[in-house]
Amino acid sequence: MKIVIVGGVAGGATAAARIRRLDENAEITVFERSGYISYANCGLPYYIGGAIADPEALTLQTPESFFSRFQVRMKVHHEVTAIHPEKKTVSVTNLETGEQFEQAYDKLILSPGAKPTQPRLPGVGLNKLFTLRTVEDTFHIKEYIRANQPKSAVLAGGGFIGLELAENLRELGMEVTIVQRPRQLMNPYDADMASFIHNEMRRHGVKLALGHTVEGFEEKNGGVDVLLKDEKPLHADMVILAIGVTPDTELARAAGLELGVKGSIVVNARMETSVPDIYAAGDAVQVKHYVTGQDAVIALAGPANKQGRIIADNICGGDSRYLGSQGSSVIKVFDLTAASTGVNETNAKKAGLDVDAVFLSPMSRAGYYPGGKLMTMKVVFEKQTYRLLGAQIVGYEGVDKRIDVLATAIHAGMKAPQLKDLDLAYAPPYSSAKDPVNMAGFMIENIARGKMKQWRMEDMAVLPRDGSAVLLDVRTAEEYAAGHIAGFRNIPVDELREHLHEIEQGKPVYVICQSGLRSYIACRILEGHGMQAYNFSGGYRLYDAVVNDRRLIEAATACGMDQ
Repeated sequence: MKIVIVGGVAGGATAAARIRRLDENAEITVFERSGYISYANCGLPYYIGGAIADPEALTLQTPESFFSRFQVRMKVHHEVTAIHPEKKTVSVTNLETGEQFEQAYDKLILSPGAKPTQPRLPGVGLNKLFTLRTVEDTFHIKEYIRANQPKSAVLAGGGFIGLELAENLRELGMEVTIVQRPRQLMNPYDADMASFIHNEMRRHGVKLALGHTVEGFEEKNGGVDVLLKDEKPLHADMVILAIGVTPDTELARAAGLELGVKGSIVVNARMETSVPDIYAAGDAVQVKHYVTGQDAVIALAGPANKQGRIIADNICGGDSRYLGSQGSSVIKVFDLTAASTGVNETNAKKAGLDVDAVFLSPMSRAGYYPGGKLMTMKVVFEKQTYRLLGAQIVGYEGVDKRIDVLATAIHAGMKAPQLKDLDLAYAPPYSSAKDPVNMAGFMIENIARGKMKQWRMEDMAVLPRDGSAVLLDVRTAEEYAAGHIAGFRNIPVDELREHLHEIEQGKPVYVICQSGLRSYIACRILEGHGMQAYNFSGGYRLYDAVVNDRRLIEAATACGMDQ
């Protein structure tokens, strides 16, 4: 059996290795237009910043090592220029010699990946403008920095690559500005959780120009002016476009394969395209979102590798199925770790789901054990059914562990209150006896049983301030003096029972504390005395982060630059 694979990185390389493990006699050829195979895309920004010092560490395999182990012919600097399904051949160009030839196949696997989104703007071709997708791109940027010693950079786009580049360029001592049209970084996060990411970026000197539209680029004064709509330009020594990626599917389109969302290749659960004997995997394919069931394009390494394995199984006589992408991810943002899985609240509502969420701010370790760090969690669930939909966590320790537990729970179809039942590993240096994931389950169970009623950040604007409700802050007097919401009266939770006579019966009581725990206790006290009490989800910590972030974004919009 002759198998041709287009693309030799995650999906393609995984498929090739798996096919060999299943079929020792298959004739496998991989065509890769770059000079590298099986390389670590996710490590590229860290080589630029110096965290990864050895360039050879970026390449997990070479064509020679891959052939030695798997007897797979890896043809680098070879570009497949056309697919001929009727003849079951592909046209190939050797980019080093210019030679052109046709290669026959019995089964064809497309793993072309995605290409950096290139806006059609004036000045995109300037030599001080860069994109980052391949090892060659990385070396180009690294060499430019070495040779020219730029002092400043503008990054157009605030997704994974933009944030990782920002950190690594700051590590090199450069002034860094991120500019983009959306008013928040990192789409997988809701705006409230993204505010913690924004604050961490600012804390490390990254300037944020959010809500600004880039209209072009001009060389000026030895650098580049980034032209903004209705604003003065941003000037830097270099610019990196990190707007996002687009499925690289021109080859598939020309061959008549069915395309879907954003021009991605439509596949079924067996990763088969609309044309017989042609499969596709990775960033170029359309998948089903595991939570919403909607068509989506999710460009992550984990799904690409799984899809490559599934294709190999099916080519070799199996019947493996891809169940959908959940979008689980984690990112280092200077000292902070941010992670998400499933669907966020914003996108769940767009998908037509009736949702709610809980916020909590637990410690990463037992409270009495030194070195614990605070994290903030947001867990999203469906009302009525309490189906677990998604989660976001930001913090400094233990974030990846908790997001993986929540990702597993979502995949298993657990109801959100069942999180309380999970038997999770505990020792004081690593967690508390009631793990943060368990705590989320306790909170949602309280909501399900009517033991806790919430009010949220979006309710702040319509909160009754005419005396028809009681607004109560139950933090300590010192915490209250350091900052509080106008109109809220302070009665510390430990003194609440002695002051119950001061709270007018018959009025709803809206309660806030620093994280939501003491305010929950206060709500139970108030409910126990016949009052209707509502706990602020997320506490003053969330309120302060969101309000300060909004203020800085508004200031940036007014003056063209984040302060």
